[in-house]
Parts: sequence; structure tokens; C-alpha cells
Amino acid sequence: MYLVDSNVLIEAKNRYYAFDIAPGFWAWLDHAHKNSIACSIDPVRDELIDGEDELAAWAQGHRDFFRPIDEATTANFGPLTTWTYSRPYTAAAVTEFLTNTADFYLVAYARAHQHTLVTHEQSRPDSRKRVLIPDACQALGVVYANPFVMLRAAQARLDLSVAA
Repeated sequence: MYLVDSNVLIEAKNRYYAFDIAPGFWAWLDHAHKNSIACSIDPVRDELIDGEDELAAWAQGHRDFFRPIDEATTANFGPLTTWTYSRPYTAAAVTEFLTNTADFYLVAYARAHQHTLVTHEQSRPDSRKRVLIPDACQALGVVYANPFVMLRAAQARLDLSVAA
């Protein structure tokens, strides 16, 4: 299963899959969820509903797309925290990753449930000012991909309809 990061949904809404331009993307997400292909987690939903926009409304209307943090996920907090502190990140980067973003929860959830984490972030092992999802995934043996890899692997088809 694919576990979707908030940046995938935010970028889609803001750019290439805007609700008014590409409703097929959002319909595919519904299909993907119903067929156990894709989901996300509550901390991502929390980030999205803070936006008070069309994406926030979508997140509120698709409550079941977002899964709660469970015991299997929390069992991965220790290893992820240990790895974070073992790296030469700034104190601010560590604090942000461990307390203020959904990223920490996404990596722990993906590891616990053996999901592929879908994000636009790219690995930067030399980063000091920000803990990036791909680097945390690599450290914990979690598979990650960009959204286009997910769409192709899932054989998504976003059909075009033309207004008359």
C-alpha cells in the first residue's frame, strides 16, 4: 500500500491536479483508498485541515482516507528518534522533525505497516537544517517513491473530459 505525504496532496491541489482541472486525480485517490492501494494518516489530515481551503474540505470529507496512529506505529518511535539524534542535524531540525510535522509519524507508520511512503521530497544525506523523509526512510529500511511512481505502478488512468 502507498502512504501519501501531505506535500503530494498540496502540490496536486496547487499545481498539476487542481480540483477544477484534474478531478480524475481526486477520483483516483477515492478508488485507490477503496481498493487498499493508498491512504494517509491523521497527522497529515491535521496539517491539511489547517489550510481552510478546497483541500481542507476534501480532507474533512474523506475522513476514512486517513488512518489513526496505532500501537504498531508508536513501536517505531524509538528507533526513528535514535536515528535522528545520531545524525548531525541542528537542534531546530531535530525538534521540528520530532514534534512539529507529520513526517515523523509517516516514516514510523510506513515502517510498521510496510507501506511505501509517497513524497515529493528527495534524499539529501548531507542536510543539517532539515530531516528529510527519504533519508529517514533509508535509515529505517522503508521504501519511498514519488507520486508519479505510485500512479504508474498502480496503473492509474486520469481520463480527460472536455466541456462541450
